[in-house]
Parts: sequence; structure tokens; C-alpha cells
Amino acid sequence: MSIFRNIHDSLQDICFVWREEMKQVFKDEGVIIFFFVVPLIYPLLYSWIYNNEKWEEVPVVVVDHSHSALSRKFVRMCDASPDVKVAFYAQDMDEAKSLISRQLVRGIYYFPADFDVNVSRLQQATVGVYCDMSLMLGYKAVFQTAQMVSMEMGKQIKTKLGRNYTAREEAISTQPLAVDDVPLFNPSGGYGSFILPGVLMLILQQTLALGIGLSAGTTREESRYGWLVPLSRHYNGTLRIVLGKALCYFMIYAVIAAWLVAGVPRLFHFPQLAEWWPLMVIMFPYLLACIFFGMTMSCMVKYRENVMLLMVFVSVPLLFMAGASWPQSNIPGFWQGVSWLFPSTFGVRAYIRLNSMGASLQDVAQEYRILWVHVFVYFVAACAVYRYQIHLARKHKNERLTELRQNKAAREQEKA
Repeated sequence: MSIFRNIHDSLQDICFVWREEMKQVFKDEGVIIFFFVVPLIYPLLYSWIYNNEKWEEVPVVVVDHSHSALSRKFVRMCDASPDVKVAFYAQDMDEAKSLISRQLVRGIYYFPADFDVNVSRLQQATVGVYCDMSLMLGYKAVFQTAQMVSMEMGKQIKTKLGRNYTAREEAISTQPLAVDDVPLFNPSGGYGSFILPGVLMLILQQTLALGIGLSAGTTREESRYGWLVPLSRHYNGTLRIVLGKALCYFMIYAVIAAWLVAGVPRLFHFPQLAEWWPLMVIMFPYLLACIFFGMTMSCMVKYRENVMLLMVFVSVPLLFMAGASWPQSNIPGFWQGVSWLFPSTFGVRAYIRLNSMGASLQDVAQEYRILWVHVFVYFVAACAVYRYQIHLARKHKNERLTELRQNKAAREQEKA
């Protein structure tokens, strides 16, 4: 009977902590913003901005000192492409640079005076391409369009000079090896499909850590260690505190996670190859790891503002270290080791491989196992830091009671 009694008391205590933490969540406006408003609204805004996937009709200016039929043909072919729009013609480079400085164009196509003459002499002709590097998508459109047009015109010139008798001979002489460019896992070549899946998974970790840390900072500001004293009266140990709080956060973020990893990609038609079962298998340890990670980090937060400075600062580095926006093989070994400390690293990799690349659970078995290692490590760490906080809370309480008794004794002696 004592075993059943202990189980009953444990469940009661866990439910008590869950209820108190749920009240705390809905009473704190800052926590509501990070737990509900940011995960619900921010992905919509981010997805809507990148919903066009590609930047088309990038404006450019042409500086044509050749004034030849060949240079005009080059310009027409660039203007006919979906990525570039010839918006201006300039007399010289100074005028073209002024247009770039005023952000009216994103690139310059420069044709020297000897452009047509060099082609007629069977010498190599050059086209100067100058790009505004402030936006990589604009640079990519301007440069690749000029490159593709130059390759196509080069084929046409080779065909005229080849003296071939059949169309087959012309095709072989201009392109001996036929290449079909098929973009894998991102058919549209869009920026949103490329970067958004990693951002969605990172939002889960960052908002959880921000909300948990903000709640902990608030309670510490209101009463030093007083937030743990009422809890510590109900039972001995910290396991029930950690499980009760984790249950509260998990119930909230189970719904938020479903919205982020399944609702948002479907709403904006991003690649979604995984079924619900593999996603649920991966998301379960990932959410637990993020929760215990946030609880561990929350004990380092003394004031509300600290957690925002800490977690927002590391958001962009974490996205890079996860291998979503930069190849994992090109990340230095030291930073790869640092990335292993964060659940988002393996959550992002597993989600992208499942949902964007069509991988199976066996293909992400390593990430799945490491996420469970993170669950165990951060659970133990959360219990340890909460245990230390309870120790400090009781110590502070005993010191306060001793001080009150001494003050009371001193007043009684003064009256006597």
C-alpha cells in the first residue's frame, strides 16, 4: 500500500506543479507572447515574405560602348529572361554607379567598344558584369543570367564557324556532352523552400527557451528564490517539479509544433514529403530535449531581459551550425562540437531530411538517438540545477527566519 500511496502522492504533486505553472504561463504577458504569438504569427510573416521563392525581374542598367548588333542581341536575350529586367541605359560607368547608389538597379552590364570587333576577329570578347552584393539573390540573378546568355551566344557563334552539314553535327560540336540540370529536393530553386524548414525547427527551441527563461526571471525579480519555497513544502526532491513543469510546456508545444512542422509548410506549399508518423517520432524527443534545455538555461537567468539577450544573440549562429544555410562539411570542427550542445542542430537536420528530402526514419537514426541523449542529459541537468535552487531557497528562508527571531529577541530585551 505504501508504494501505491507514494505513486498517488507523486502524481498529485506533479499535477499541482503543472497547474501552478499553467497559471503562471497565462498570467505573464511576456510568456504568452513567446509561447503563442511568436510561434503562430512569425512563421506566417516569414513564409509570406519568401512565398515568391525567387527574385525575378531584377533591374539592371546597360552601358553599351560597342553599339553593335551583337551587343544589342545580348541585351535583348538578358531582358527576355525571367530573372533580369533592363531598366536603364547609361552613357558611362559613372552614371550607372549613381543608379546603383540610389538603389534603382542591382547590376550593370558593360560592353566595351571592341566587343563586336573581337568577336569578328575570332578573339575572346568580354562583357563586364557588376553586381550589388548587398542582396545575394539579386547578385545570383544578374550574374547567372549574363553567364547563361554568353554560353548560348557562344554556341550560336560556334555553329556558324563550324561548317557542319547536319543539325546533329552542329549539336555535337557545340555541346558534346548533354547535361540536364535537375535541382534535387527544391524543384523551384526557391529561397523559402531552402531556408524555412530549418527556421521553423529553430523557432521551437528559441521560443521555448525564451518563454521558460522569461517566466523564471519574472519570479526571481518578484521574490528571490521564493518561487521554489511553496513548491518545496509539498514534497521532498526536485523530480516532481521538473516533471510537472515539463508537462505544462509539452502540452502547449505539442500543438505549436504541429502548426509549425505540418501546418505552415502545407499552407505555403513548401516541399512536404514526410508522413505524419515519422514527423511525430522525431518531434517527441526534440520537444522534450528543447524543454529540458530551456529549463536548464532558465536557472542562469536572473532578470527578464537576460534571456532575450542570450537566446536572440545565438539564433543566427545556431541556424548556420545546424547545416541548413551552410554545408555541414565546411563548418570547422570546433564549431561542429559547439553545435552538438543544442537540440536544434539535430532536430533541424532530421526534419529537413524527412520532410524536404524524403528520407526514412532509418536515414535519420543517428539524429534520433542523439536527440534522446539530449533528453537524458538535459533532464539530469535540469534536476541538478533545480535541486541547487531549492537548496538556496531553503537556505535563504532559514536565514530570514533566523534574522526575524534575532530581531524579535532584541526588541523584547529592549522592552525589558
